[in-house]
Formats: sequence, C-alpha cells, structure tokens
Amino acid sequence: MPVHPDAGHPAGPDAHAHVPRLVATYYTDAPDASDPRQRVAFGTSGHRGRSLEGSFNDAHVAAIAQAAAEHRRAAGIAGPLFLGADTHALSEPALRTALEVLAANGVDVVVERDLAPLPTPVVSHAILRHRTLHGHDADGLIVTPSHNPPGDGGIKYNPPHGGPAGTEVTRAIEARANELLAAGLAGVRRVAWRVALAAATTHRRDVVGPYVEDLRDAIDLEAVRAAGVRMGADPMGGASLATWDRIADAYALDLVIVDRTVDASFAFMPLDHDGQVRMDCSSPFAMANLLRLAGRFDVAFGNDPDADRHGIVVPGTGLLNPNAYLAVAIDYLLGHRPGWSRELAVGKTLVSSALIDRVVARHGRRLEEVPVGFKWFVDGLHAGRLAFGGEESAGASFLRRDGRAWTTDKDGVLLALLAAEITAVTGADPGVRHAALTAELGATAYRRVDAPANAAQKKALAALSSDAVTATELAGDPVTAVLTRAPGNDAPIGGLKVVTERGWFAARPSGTEDVYKIYAESFGGEAHLDRLIEEARALVDAAFAG
Repeated sequence: MPVHPDAGHPAGPDAHAHVPRLVATYYTDAPDASDPRQRVAFGTSGHRGRSLEGSFNDAHVAAIAQAAAEHRRAAGIAGPLFLGADTHALSEPALRTALEVLAANGVDVVVERDLAPLPTPVVSHAILRHRTLHGHDADGLIVTPSHNPPGDGGIKYNPPHGGPAGTEVTRAIEARANELLAAGLAGVRRVAWRVALAAATTHRRDVVGPYVEDLRDAIDLEAVRAAGVRMGADPMGGASLATWDRIADAYALDLVIVDRTVDASFAFMPLDHDGQVRMDCSSPFAMANLLRLAGRFDVAFGNDPDADRHGIVVPGTGLLNPNAYLAVAIDYLLGHRPGWSRELAVGKTLVSSALIDRVVARHGRRLEEVPVGFKWFVDGLHAGRLAFGGEESAGASFLRRDGRAWTTDKDGVLLALLAAEITAVTGADPGVRHAALTAELGATAYRRVDAPANAAQKKALAALSSDAVTATELAGDPVTAVLTRAPGNDAPIGGLKVVTERGWFAARPSGTEDVYKIYAESFGGEAHLDRLIEEARALVDAAFAG
C-alpha cells in the first residue's frame, strides 16, 4: 500500500476537521431510513458513521438509546447503565442525546463527574465492579468511534459481562433502532437536556477513581515505582488523559504526559499512512510525535481516544508491532503470575501471530484461537477461564494477579502499564524481550494486504467451506490445516485460513469496501512471505471461480 508523502508530518489546514459543521450536521440532518448506508448497523465495535454522510446523527443515537433501554428492561438489568464518551467532536453531542433518552425511560445512569470523558476499559471495569459490590447487573453505553478520524462518530453497548455485546444482542438493538428510525422516532421517549441532567436517575460519580485504585490488583506498580522506570504517556487527545494523571499521582510513578492537548479537530496529530488524521496508536506515522521522544524514556506508550488500544515504544526498537508485543506480554505473564491456575488458557484471534502459539506451547498452556473480534474473549475472561485475550489490532486484556476478571473489553492502559512492569521486573524492555523470543522460537514476517472483490465474491468468501481448497502445498510447504471455523470455539471465521509449518494466510471480506483482506505470516523471511501472499491470492481467486 503506497504511503502518503506527508505521512508522519503535521496535518495541514486542509486536513483539519470542521468541528462546528460536524456538530451542526449531527443535529440538523435526519437520516433516510430507506437508504441502507444511513441505517443503524452494528459491526464488531458498535454503530459507526459520519454526520456529514447521514450515518451518525442525533436520530441514530436516540434510536439506539431507546432500543438499549428497552433491551435492558426486558433482560431484567436492575443496576445502573454506565455512560461514557471519548473526545471526538460528535461524542459529547451523542452522550447528551443518549442521556436525554435514557432519563426519559427512567434508566439509572452513571456519568463521570463534570461529564468528563470516560475510557472504554474504565466502563468495563465499572460494570464488573458493580456486580461484585452490589450483587446485581449493570451495563454500559460508550460513545466512541475508536481510533477513527475526527469526523467519525460511534456508539457501542456493553451488557452485564462488561465486554462488547454479542451478535444476538446487537442484532436485536440494531433491528429495534431501525424500526424507530423508519417510524420517524415515534416510540422514542426523550426529555430536555436540563431535565435529564437534573433527573433523580442521573448520577455523577467518580468512575475513574476505583479503576485507578484497583490497578494494583492487576499490575505490580510497586515494582515499577521502586525501579524508577521512566515512562512517557501520549493520550493522543483522548479520554485517558485524566486517567494517566491520576495513576501517576496515586502510585508516585515517574510518568510524564508528553502531550496534554485535547482538541476535537485532532489538528495536532501527525497524518497517518494514507494522509488521513487517525489516532491509531499501532501506526508509526500516527505515533510520530511520541517516537521522536522515545530516547527520553525507558518505555513510552500511546492510547487511542477511548483507550482500548495500546502502542508500545522503546528506545532501541521504536514502536513495537502489536503482534510482537502480544507475544512478549503473554510470555511474561505466564512466567510471572503465580496466582494464575495452570488450567488457564490463552486466547488469540486467528490472524494474530503464530509466534504466540509457540510461546503458549513453551509454557505448556492451552491456546484458544477464535475469529476476529474481541467479543470472542469476553466469556472466557469473565469466567476466569482465559488468562489473556488479545488481537492483532493492538487490543488485549488479562486477569488480575489472583485470577479474577479485570476488564472484559480491550484495555490499552493496562497493557501500557504491563510494559513498564516487564521493564521493571526483568530489567529488559519489551523490545529486548521480543528479540530474545525470536532468537529462541523464530523470527516472523507479517503483512496485511487488500485484494479486489465484488459483493458476490465477498459473500462467497464468507461462506466458503474447507473443501473449496484442494491445494496440498502452500509456498513450497505441505498444508497442515484448512480452516473456515476457528479451532478455539468452532465459530465461523467468515473466510478462510490455510496453515503450514512455516507460515499461514487468512482471507476475509471487508465489511465496507469492495476488497478482501489477506493476512499472512512467515517464519521463512520476507521472500517466503511474498510467495505466501501471491499463492493466497491465487487460491482465493480459484475458490471464487469454483
């Protein structure tokens, strides 16, 4: 994929989001419910869209909030709904819309004091903590489009297990929300903002504080403090800014916030690989500001605006590839958590690095390989069956040190602090640890590319059976597995994965573009990876023709 000439450099005026226009359009433009592109559509991380395109407006959020209120009432959820939001331009307007609807429905809603931004992992932690303390269920709505550009909006629902809602729940909320849109919002209860804010059911609390206090149960912060690990944190203009300040103060850490800017246009961000402003903490282009400061710290880290993703920067390596850090994190945790049962398994998505497989096998643990999407780890983390769940897109969480659930959604703050613990306890940063792992278990080359596919071909790819691939070799090696269902839970993967001893590829259709995605990894170097990808395209094209 070609890199934009200005990638990694400050965004020019033409790339800045026009915040007043975004917000005005959010309130004034109504979606066309007959246009599929303007209806509510829950993907792996909730409903996302743009106010300028009629896909994320006041009507969408009102309909989703009403559908969520009806769902929780039918499900008998007696506890509060934790309502959080990040710092995107459309997030506070959407939080206000949601609260107006929830208050009208008599839902007890907890928001952060002063309506401050609230990270995704803090909401997940709060949901689980409420159940532990009060014995009944809570849930949450989080207003965020994750790391996506400033003009995007998003909202996701987390049920009482604290993690992303499963398909059964999201389909029901989506269907009801679209009914409400088609009816011109007839059936949506709503009160004015001042009424919602003053309602007896609206509770302003310190939600961040208990998360910060409980971190000592998941991370050895005393070791980090005692070792004097120098840390740099970049909230990337997001919701984690106040959380990082409170962590540094509570545990007396040598932690510096490298950029305190909060600006809904995100004009301070370097451009990403394609010339877009995108707060992707796994991208070296978006992380260019922190990379320039890497030498000042023993370990540094960035988070996307809702802080469910992590990017780890160390002096000798720079930005660690997410797959590399997942392998390091798992290797360290399995050797430094004596309170974890030997029966605990490790979860990874099927497009994450095979180096993780070798790490898990070396520790004599069981691997659960699941389809793409963090929702597949939720039940295992919640029940204490999975020690760790992680995906290739820089999202992960793991159990407390005593084996109890911590968060069941991705937690970028937790993974960032783990990098500091690794550095403190082992005396080697995660980049050094990764080099040692690959020297022992093998170095990999990993890449993701896109290939053209029309709607019919994407549908065919998603429905493939393993019988569709008859090849016995891939890039010169015998094929050891052809998968259309994940080996960890037998769930359909919505595509295809072909495995050999030295490498693998997976192909999945894009949900938004006329392409399919090829993920590939080789233990045989870049030339072998090139061959893997070339033959992967040929195999998928042959399956299309068949």
